[in-house]
Amino acid sequence: MLPARLYYPSGESGCLGCQFVRRLAIMMSHARGLVLERFRWIGGHADVWQVFRDPEALAAVIRGLAGPFREDGVTAVCGIESRGFLLGAAAAVELGVGFVAVRKGEGIFPGKKVTRCSDPDYRGTRQKLRLLRMTVGPEDRVLLVDDWIETGSQASAVRSMVEECGGQWAGCSVIVDQTAPARRADLGVRSIG
Repeated sequence: MLPARLYYPSGESGCLGCQFVRRLAIMMSHARGLVLERFRWIGGHADVWQVFRDPEALAAVIRGLAGPFREDGVTAVCGIESRGFLLGAAAAVELGVGFVAVRKGEGIFPGKKVTRCSDPDYRGTRQKLRLLRMTVGPEDRVLLVDDWIETGSQASAVRSMVEECGGQWAGCSVIVDQTAPARRADLGVRSIG
């Protein structure tokens, strides 16, 4: 059993949970700063691609996305095509778990699938999302990782597919969260932005 309070040679002390929260806050703040330095608007669209080009920023963002869920028993990370594939796979490696792809549209995706059409997103677009049935089972606790969430329509569709496969929803970790408070709570959204 671990002691309730830790004492460090530097004089820092505190409960285990408090230490974790302080370190997580510092890590999230660092990741947020690196994202803001590289973020830009192009033609009315958010561009976070420069984060992927910078190894320090990418590593900080991945640690920031994985950190809040490190102690939540996550067994798999899923990501929605395309930036969610990059961020989700990297977060899965950071957490030491596997990755589950969620494809959009009609691209090649062999095997039995669970499919959902999302509610309209911020542009009014509905996405057809597909998840391979064999990639999520009753023993899984699944985290969705993506770059941005605004309406939560795609995250809600993914949660429904995970639950249909018997998995449990761990939550959603994103760079930027613009969801309404009730939706944020319902989906378990945590962000670095």
